[in-house]
Amino acid sequence: MAGEFDAWIGRVETAEDTISPGQARRLAATLDAACATPAGELCDGALLPPLWHWIGFLTEVPLSGLGPDGHPARGGFLPPVPLERRMWAGGRLTFHDAPLRIGRPMTRRSEIVKIADKTGAAGRMVFVTVAHIVSGPDGPAVTEEQDIVYVAMPDRFVPPAPVPAPEAPVWREVHDAGPVRLFRYSACTFNGHRIHYDLAHATGAERYPGLVVHGPLQATLMMEAARRHAPGRRPSAFRFRGLRPVFHFDTLAVMAEAEAGGEQALCTATGEGFVGMQARLTWAG
Repeated sequence: MAGEFDAWIGRVETAEDTISPGQARRLAATLDAACATPAGELCDGALLPPLWHWIGFLTEVPLSGLGPDGHPARGGFLPPVPLERRMWAGGRLTFHDAPLRIGRPMTRRSEIVKIADKTGAAGRMVFVTVAHIVSGPDGPAVTEEQDIVYVAMPDRFVPPAPVPAPEAPVWREVHDAGPVRLFRYSACTFNGHRIHYDLAHATGAERYPGLVVHGPLQATLMMEAARRHAPGRRPSAFRFRGLRPVFHFDTLAVMAEAEAGGEQALCTATGEGFVGMQARLTWAG
């Protein structure tokens, strides 16, 4: 119903955190060969790699405050949308000239800026857009918008219409998307959503054919690969959008098209050759 959650628009939440060298090294170990930064460089005072702020500002909800899917119970900062399935659908980030550093304090200001109620092939969908400003001691470092979508639980899994992956990427890498990596990434981000590590829940309660590869993990793998293939360059903007779920049994490929005008198209793809997540990276300079 249009306007049902308008009272949540404009809500603001603030948080403070510090990402320790240990946290950074644990994410590097989870990324393993995919990581563009050697673990030895992830020391106190070092630059925090782009997108790694996602291992900070963790939602420390006690077990008693979780819903049956492992997410925090509905309500609170986000609106209590009465649709069972919640997903991080995509986002847009700008990286500023005041970078975040490991072991240094950070603040995040979050605001709900838009709520859209739509109807699509999956039925009713509610999109919530949250804007974040993440700052370090030198000022704003990252501005970000996250799109969260709520949909009803389907009777069975019906995959979205396939989008073919690029036939001639300028580079292509294959990465493990197995349950151990998914569990470790959930641990690094304190993400209790059971679709990423509880196979019985993912296939039973949520009707997926397997464990779901996190959207932020796919985005991080794309960013890390792009940085390895362009050493010394710094991203200034990144936007990404999920098109199709990727599962733990998939052959997860990360690939890129040729750079044009300082921008590079990236994507993840399944073993069938269908795009899971697409992204565009803008390089500084």
